[in-house]
Amino acid sequence: MKVGLHIPDFTWDGGTAGLRVRLGEVAQRAEQAGVDRISVMDHVWQIGPIGPPEGEMLEAYTTLGWLAAKTDRVKLLTVVTAVVYREPGLLAKAVTTLDVLSGGRAMLGIGAAWNEAEARGLGLFFPPLAERFERLEEALRICRQMWSGDDGPFDGKHYQLNRTLNSPQSLSRPHPPILIGGGGEKKTLRLVARYADACNLFDSPELARKLDVLREHCAAEGRDYAEIEKTVQVRFDLGERGEKVNQTIEHLHELAELGIQVAHGGLAGVGSLRPLDLMAEHVIPAVGNF
Repeated sequence: MKVGLHIPDFTWDGGTAGLRVRLGEVAQRAEQAGVDRISVMDHVWQIGPIGPPEGEMLEAYTTLGWLAAKTDRVKLLTVVTAVVYREPGLLAKAVTTLDVLSGGRAMLGIGAAWNEAEARGLGLFFPPLAERFERLEEALRICRQMWSGDDGPFDGKHYQLNRTLNSPQSLSRPHPPILIGGGGEKKTLRLVARYADACNLFDSPELARKLDVLREHCAAEGRDYAEIEKTVQVRFDLGERGEKVNQTIEHLHELAELGIQVAHGGLAGVGSLRPLDLMAEHVIPAVGNF
């Protein structure tokens, strides 16, 4: 099993002026600790489970560019891009640029979007759910076409591109890995089976069933279930003095037994850096044996 660090909160000691420095330190310490990937949210306001809307929130792809400059090895992605916040051609270009400038470390994390309040607040496009899923499938097709080298047109229901030229091309071949976030059994997991290299599911009692549903969709699509990387969104809380380390390792072992390959999530108190030392000393070495 591998561990990924998700950074959903930028309200840290030192305030806005010191944010860029501390973010770079978090990313570098996480890389040194042995995390496989680092992600940020694609939100423009803070989300309810973490804090009030007024909490500090950085734009995702600008932030990933900063993280690319501060790291050398970790994969970089959003968990996950809101498909309707960017036109697919521009999204493919952004991920390609991240991939080139990071030396081939970009992933495309993508989903159907859900935060209507922030979208309405900043005037972002936010159609009904059924249309967002239609646009998600078309966006996946556009990205794959642009990364394939086929610069022909794309004529979809929602998107029309006259020429899908993408130069320079991504370093990752055949394309930056595609991760689809969400556990919707009828649409989301079907799209995973059809288009994705990885899924991202929530850590919940329903996890085993979600994996079974994904397996069924793979069978229907003629896709090898084993080809898809299974990742789960968790919250790492190791305790102020590391008193929850063993509990965390035990739970990650349970996830690994279900077939989860990457445990990816936020780390309580990460802005202080100390939890990353605990991850390096205890958690990552342990889960590497699962």
